[in-house]
Amino acid sequence: MANKTQANGAVNKYVKTGVIAAIVIAVAALGIWGISALRGNSGASVEEAMETVTTDAANAADLRIAVIRMDAIQTDAAVLKDLTAQRTKYENELRDELESRQKELEEEKKEIEKSQDVLSRDALQRRIVDYQNRVTELQRDLTERAQSIEVAFQKALNEVQEKHLNPIIEGVIAKKNLSMVIDGRFTRLGQNATNLDITNEVISALDKKVSKVKMDTPQGF
Repeated sequence: MANKTQANGAVNKYVKTGVIAAIVIAVAALGIWGISALRGNSGASVEEAMETVTTDAANAADLRIAVIRMDAIQTDAAVLKDLTAQRTKYENELRDELESRQKELEEEKKEIEKSQDVLSRDALQRRIVDYQNRVTELQRDLTERAQSIEVAFQKALNEVQEKHLNPIIEGVIAKKNLSMVIDGRFTRLGQNATNLDITNEVISALDKKVSKVKMDTPQGF
C-alpha cells in the first residue's frame, strides 16, 4: 500500500526532526497570501503554474489517521524516565563537586586577602594569577563535563528512538493500517474522536520492549 509506505517514512523522519512540522504549519499559515507574494518572482501566473497540479487527492474514506503525543512518551515511558534519572544523577554529582570546589576557592581568596600586607608585591601578584587560573580551569572543566553529560544522554535517546521507539511506531502503523500519524502537540481532539490517540498503546508497547538503556559514562566521571 503506497500510502502506508509513505506514512512509515514520514513518521520516521518526523520523529527525528519534529521541528519540521512547526515549519510546515508556519508555511501553511501563509495560505493564499504566500502564493500571491511569490507571483512577482516568477514569469508564470498562478493560473499557469497551477496547470502542473493534478486533481488527485486523498479520499477521506480511505484515510486512517492517528495522533501520538511525543511529549507524553518522553515523560511517561519507563526507559525515558530511567534515562532522565541517570542524567540527573550525573548532574547532581557535578553540582556537588562545584559547590565543594567553590568553597575551597573562596577560602583561598580570603587567605590571599589576609596576606596582602605580608607578601611582596610580586609574590602577591603570582598568587592572584595562580588563583585566577584555577578559577578558569574549574569553569572549563565543569563546562566540558556538563556538555559530556548531555552528549551521553542524547546518544542514549537516539538509541532508544532508533532501536525501540521507531520500530514500535512502524508496527502500530502497520497493525492499524494507518495512513498518517500526527504529533498530538499540534492537534486538538474533539470528544467524539475515539481510537484516535495511540500514545498510551505506544508507551505500553515500548515499556514491554525495553525499560532500561544505560548511558555511556560521561567524560570526567
